[in-house]
Amino acid sequence: MTDFVPQVAYLRLCAPTGAAPADVVYPLPLTREVRLGRDPDCQIVVDSAAYSGVSRFHACIEATPDRVGWQLRDLESTNGTYLNGRLLHQAERLRAGDRLSLGQRGPQFVFELRPVQSADDASITDARLIPTVSSDLQAEADLLDPPEDAGLADEGITVSQLFPILSTGTDLLQRAYLVPGIITVSFVVLLFIAVGNPPVFNVTLATYLAIAAYYVVYQLCGKPKPLWWLLGAALMMVVLLLSPVLNLFIYVFQDLLPGDIPTRFSGNLLVLLGQMFIGAGLMEELLKAIPVLVACAVGLALRSPWRERLGVWEPLDGILLGTASAVGFTLLETLGQYVPSVIQNVNMQGGIGLGEVSGLQILIARVLGSIAGHIAYSGYLGYFIGLSMLKPAHRWRTLGTGYLTASVLHALWNVCGILNLSALAIVGSVSYAFLMAAILKARKLSPTRRENFATQLRRRG
Repeated sequence: MTDFVPQVAYLRLCAPTGAAPADVVYPLPLTREVRLGRDPDCQIVVDSAAYSGVSRFHACIEATPDRVGWQLRDLESTNGTYLNGRLLHQAERLRAGDRLSLGQRGPQFVFELRPVQSADDASITDARLIPTVSSDLQAEADLLDPPEDAGLADEGITVSQLFPILSTGTDLLQRAYLVPGIITVSFVVLLFIAVGNPPVFNVTLATYLAIAAYYVVYQLCGKPKPLWWLLGAALMMVVLLLSPVLNLFIYVFQDLLPGDIPTRFSGNLLVLLGQMFIGAGLMEELLKAIPVLVACAVGLALRSPWRERLGVWEPLDGILLGTASAVGFTLLETLGQYVPSVIQNVNMQGGIGLGEVSGLQILIARVLGSIAGHIAYSGYLGYFIGLSMLKPAHRWRTLGTGYLTASVLHALWNVCGILNLSALAIVGSVSYAFLMAAILKARKLSPTRRENFATQLRRRG
């Protein structure tokens, strides 16, 4: 029986294609686990800007139970951990030359072993920590996004160095947020043009703020959806509000049912909450869900690939269309009801000229706050509509849960608006958290998860 030979283990970072050979290595101690991920607490920190799909705590390397080797274990990461091209389902022992990858297209490392040759090597196997902030990390960042060779100090400067825009290529579109920047500049110009014309200025500003709020949701969802279809959902909501459909909803929920919305507190909290739940929560959330339900029907009637592009087949579809519908609702409600009402009330009190200022203030607050208001409620309900399509066996329980939850959140917001404006911060934060949780869960449930641009591993360069 041969004696056990102490060995030192290393992880060697593989260089991206076309880069210089990697010389960044990480020693692996036997005395503690080594976590890999984008969280600063990990021992091997991956640049989240370079590989946005790497989880905060993606995988770990630890000693085997017999304490004479190392094993790789996935930490329930979003995109999985791969060992020699195979998806890791349970802890597996590592052997020299094994290649591990954080996701299919994420950063790759090679596991290396060599015998202990010095006291320094022995200290590595015993207790040395892998540094999380060191020159090694800078070297790692250079490998993840290799720097352009600037040449020697005495060499001439190139045209691309003088005019970076000539050499950035597709990076300018994909990584520099060029399109959002151009949209912002365009709206700034439109706002300058609209100065002195309050109605046009208000519409322009509200539209930009609504686009910005929706852009956050769209980027977090990470599923491409035709922009014209999302715009159509918002416009359908506007048409519904301007049509007799709104009067029908008001008649059912506020006249037939006890949902008449009060403007001040009558002294009975339960009555106020019930009125807001029926007249605002149930009514408005069902109204905003109509475009999502129409999209469900359209998807069922079409054939591939349009049924997948336009229909609602998973929670992400429901969230995207539900929040788009909420944008249309918010814009029309704000510009058509709240802003004119505030302007009129202030002007009637003798504040000529102050009415426009007050109207602008309420506009900014309402549209910016929509991501924790109408957008949050509708997106949350949209998640459940999509979930009901993904799991039709539990459709009615799913829809009922989402509808009631969204309506309760909506009612609480309205009640706080009457009783205590400061409490809106709590309710708004809770609503926003509900929406974000729904988006995260929807991404995990998505059948198209590997194509999701919010979680997909993207390598820079």
